[in-house]
Amino acid sequence: MEKTFTVLKPDTVKAGSTGAIIGRLEKEGFRIRAMKMLHLTETQAQGFYYVHRERPFFGSLVKFMTEGPAVLMVLEAENAIEKLRKAMGATDPAKAEEGTIRKRFGTNIERNAIHGSDGPDTAAFEISYFFSQLEIVG
Repeated sequence: MEKTFTVLKPDTVKAGSTGAIIGRLEKEGFRIRAMKMLHLTETQAQGFYYVHRERPFFGSLVKFMTEGPAVLMVLEAENAIEKLRKAMGATDPAKAEEGTIRKRFGTNIERNAIHGSDGPDTAAFEISYFFSQLEIVG
């Protein structure tokens, strides 16, 4: 079993779509091992997205991720990282396959409903950034 990290972004929470997406993830076979809702501070968002700090979209990404609460989760499944990436779909909802989370719930490349770790090292960093080992069940 593998763990991965996901964020249901502020656009998802504002739209009231968190339950639908969580239900979808559970139906796909993911087990929720930790979950919390946070309204990220600017410092938290900057630290989380530090790998993008030199990119032109960094400022707008931080602003978006701090505009409202987000739901953060540790998920577990066989091949969880790859499985979640497939369920999410392409970063740009306009290019995402039908039936994917981003196609259904995303608005644009930034407001794309959900974030998921892109590899084992990223998942380990992202999980530990928001959760202590005591908060993760299983």
